[in-house]
Amino acid sequence: MKGSSELPVLLEGFFTKRLMAQRRASPHTIASYRDTFRLLLGFAEKHLKRAPSKLALEDLNAPFVASFLDELENQRASVARSRNVRLAAIRSFFRYAALEAPEHSALIQRVLSIPRKRHTRPLIDFLVQPEIDALLSAPDRQTWLGQRDHAFLLVAVQTGLRLSELTGLRHRDVALGPGAHVRCQGKGRKERATPLTKPTARVVAAWIERQGRDDSAFLFPSARGGHLSADAAQQLVARHVQAARGACPSLAKKRVTPHVLRHTAAMELLQAGVDRALIAIWLGHESVETTQIYLDANLALKEEILAKTRPIETPPGRYRPGDRLLNFLKGL
Repeated sequence: MKGSSELPVLLEGFFTKRLMAQRRASPHTIASYRDTFRLLLGFAEKHLKRAPSKLALEDLNAPFVASFLDELENQRASVARSRNVRLAAIRSFFRYAALEAPEHSALIQRVLSIPRKRHTRPLIDFLVQPEIDALLSAPDRQTWLGQRDHAFLLVAVQTGLRLSELTGLRHRDVALGPGAHVRCQGKGRKERATPLTKPTARVVAAWIERQGRDDSAFLFPSARGGHLSADAAQQLVARHVQAARGACPSLAKKRVTPHVLRHTAAMELLQAGVDRALIAIWLGHESVETTQIYLDANLALKEEILAKTRPIETPPGRYRPGDRLLNFLKGL
């Protein structure tokens, strides 16, 4: 196309045609990609002494992109994971550019060959039962906010919904009675239904009754009745974790976020013996491999494995059956 090597033309097409029209990317994805290119264009303006609207695709060559990623780590103290997120956005744009500006295929391939940075993946945090009980007991359920917060925390721990899925729930997404469940739209615009236990369904039903049933209303609204922001939800969790630490001191050693509540739901399923493929379906994971992190963090499962092994310093020996009469008596 005419002017295909001009960066503004390509970048606008990438957001409007590729992300919004063709892929129907989520607002979260679009915002993440937008922030990446705002940083990249600011970096280019600073080092190339040229306005972003005057840049060409050739200006964003592999050495330049690599130096931008290095500055993110060195000057902005971004961790390797954040660097990889920025690189993923840049790669996505250059894959689009490969179709729109094939004359720059050599430059594009060199940018696409920039490797992700390997990093240590820490074990996930999750809550154990005493911590769950303390957290759920923290809100004052006599108040409107306390009842909302209790219902929010309970649904989060039991369903494992993502934060955006929780805050996006409306009354029409809740089915009560036999087969109680909530419906949500997760990553990739995939809809899924997640069952509610009977105790959770009763709490949600009481909360909806207090609000007054309105299919278009948010299930967990802000104090003004609007959409609960991600920051407000995180503060909600942090506030009740702080209150619960008095009853359960082990919470002081953990950084509890809404995503930790999602991990907690997954660990509860895993420890109940649910297959990880079913856990992946429950959580809306794209791949079963994503569920591997819960196996890695399951210390109880590892302790069961350890109990089946012979201690290192134990001398080897052959199995010798016990006395037949004693065995008979033990079996009574």
